[in-house]
Amino acid sequence: MTEGAGVAVRAGVTGRAGVAVGADVTWSAGVTVGADVTAGVDVTVGTEITERHGPRRGGAGTWVALALLLGLMLAAPAQLSAAALRVVTTVAPITSIVENVAGDRARVAGIVPEGVNSHTFRPAPSVARTMARADLIILNGLNLEIPTLKLARANKRPDTPVLLLGDHTVAEQGYLFDFSFPEDQGHPNPHLWPDPVHVMNYARLVRDALIEGDPGGRAVYAANTERYLKQLEALDKAAAAAVATIPPRNRRLLTYHDSWPYFAKRYGFRVIGAVQPSSFAEPSPREVARLIDQLKRERLPAVFGSEVFPSPVLRQIAREAGTTFVDNLRDDDLPGEAGDPVHSYTGMMLENIRTMVTALGGSADALKAVDPAPVAGHHARYR
Repeated sequence: MTEGAGVAVRAGVTGRAGVAVGADVTWSAGVTVGADVTAGVDVTVGTEITERHGPRRGGAGTWVALALLLGLMLAAPAQLSAAALRVVTTVAPITSIVENVAGDRARVAGIVPEGVNSHTFRPAPSVARTMARADLIILNGLNLEIPTLKLARANKRPDTPVLLLGDHTVAEQGYLFDFSFPEDQGHPNPHLWPDPVHVMNYARLVRDALIEGDPGGRAVYAANTERYLKQLEALDKAAAAAVATIPPRNRRLLTYHDSWPYFAKRYGFRVIGAVQPSSFAEPSPREVARLIDQLKRERLPAVFGSEVFPSPVLRQIAREAGTTFVDNLRDDDLPGEAGDPVHSYTGMMLENIRTMVTALGGSADALKAVDPAPVAGHHARYR
């Protein structure tokens, strides 16, 4: 313990499952001892004691605060790591990607609830406090989370980086535009993550950002990333093998939300349309009639809805066109519950590919060899 002007001592202990213990202790000409203790999700205990008349050794308030800190540190489990990065993410697939790279070395928290429309989601004002405490903010980018990005830039600390994964993964000439994201509106389709190869780049970007913020964790982040890349490579190979079993004429997609163009390009599908227009409203009667006529001509065995966007209109279109309606594709809602092996980006994609392949006349057997569980365990907080 050191006394003197401007001498600061910082101690922090960070545990898994969202448990954190931290303290800032400063001894100076006007001695200030502060301890902030946060346990669980929303429970906060704070102590701040200021002695204004110069340094004194052994003041009662000082020793109370230090005793509190020491007791909390001794009570913490042995596996806790010091000064963990606070990383804020958005949609669940992005949170899962970051979780795989960070493991338990960083505290990762997603702010977009699963099963909501990430394009129109507006964070609650309380999320501003989360942004203000963050050491690193990671978004998909490509204009997917515009309200969240504005909130982050308005409330983050000046030195907190914001990483936009999509903007650093696809160059402008690689942008895809479609019915829901028309080129004349200037915003490319932002759904890069259904393509596992793009997610491999996301993982590398996350690794580099984590190392920048926490150089001492380089070996952990690098090892986790290597393991995760192997899982993603296995997913990519299994997806290609499963899609290859679909009769070629059936490798066409009509979906409700336009989430699949990068996936389709990777695996040789042709996207023939999407029901939801760029306004995210329901299609007009004229558009519905056009889609019904198109389906009758194309003779698709199935059309695909979304768990996030329930659509009676697409069900009607499928019925009138004489095709099967499958309503459980998911692009930002992970299967299962937090902590389940399938509650991961890989688990989500395995379920999506299995759904598509079987509905279009193929076999999903190749997918059975892929383990969906996070390579470094479950540690992130999902909403």
